[in-house]
Amino acid sequence: MAEINAATVVKLRKMSGQGMMDCKKALEETGGDLEKAMETLRKKGLATLAKRADRETTEGRLVCNRSADGKTVAMASLCSETDFVSRSDDFIAATEKLGDYALACTADSGVENLAATVIGGRAFSDIHHEVVSKTGEKVGVGDFVRYSLSGPGVIGSYVHFNYKVGTIVQIETSGDAVSAAIQVLATDIAMHVTALKPIAVDKDGVDPAFLLKEREIAAELVKGKPANMIDKIVDGKIAKFLKENCLVDQPFVKDDTKSVAQMLADTAKAAGGTAKIRRFARIEIG
Repeated sequence: MAEINAATVVKLRKMSGQGMMDCKKALEETGGDLEKAMETLRKKGLATLAKRADRETTEGRLVCNRSADGKTVAMASLCSETDFVSRSDDFIAATEKLGDYALACTADSGVENLAATVIGGRAFSDIHHEVVSKTGEKVGVGDFVRYSLSGPGVIGSYVHFNYKVGTIVQIETSGDAVSAAIQVLATDIAMHVTALKPIAVDKDGVDPAFLLKEREIAAELVKGKPANMIDKIVDGKIAKFLKENCLVDQPFVKDDTKSVAQMLADTAKAAGGTAKIRRFARIEIG
């Protein structure tokens, strides 16, 4: 067995971020070859993933990155088994890198696309394997979404202080003046979505199958009523459900005297134009 000097072990530690003993062992196994030792450490990360494949990753950290011009925003989550790991320096560093990769990804969704994204010659999958090896836990990308503007508009974003839940919302506007006027409101609407959990932008965005199920539940609850009243009662319950669960109809979290749609319309009108919420994505860990 080749003798491994301390300087080589320290060098591998700086390259990999692994513990001294793990680095020494990897070097001993590979005859002191740094590149092969790095590959051994990566394989260790893959082995940990395979071994812990059935473990739940209900902890983690959310990251949201915005392009310099504000026209592209990406949000992603990196999940772990324990809160202890999600608060570690290695995990936080990996999450910060995840934000860069999410923004650089050419696809707008799909964790497999994010994992394959390359920055500076390294795919995020390499960073993923390293953090698994360092922490000894199952770690994985939970969700990923990327929005880009193709015309006038704003992408608002909000990440809660615990880094476990956040939202991005895309708003189309009639012009740049309106876009500038609703910047703060867009962030507030993202915060609103994070807090109130709407299921769709408006009633047209609600899954018809889901709505049919809600009608069935509502009808079951009033089945003892006269037949000529059931449809009216069910219609009323569904209307109430939609108002409570569709973003544009919800009372705005910062001013419940107005709906989200009214608040947006008033702000846009004051700037001489119009604005409309196109879509939103809410990501939560756990």
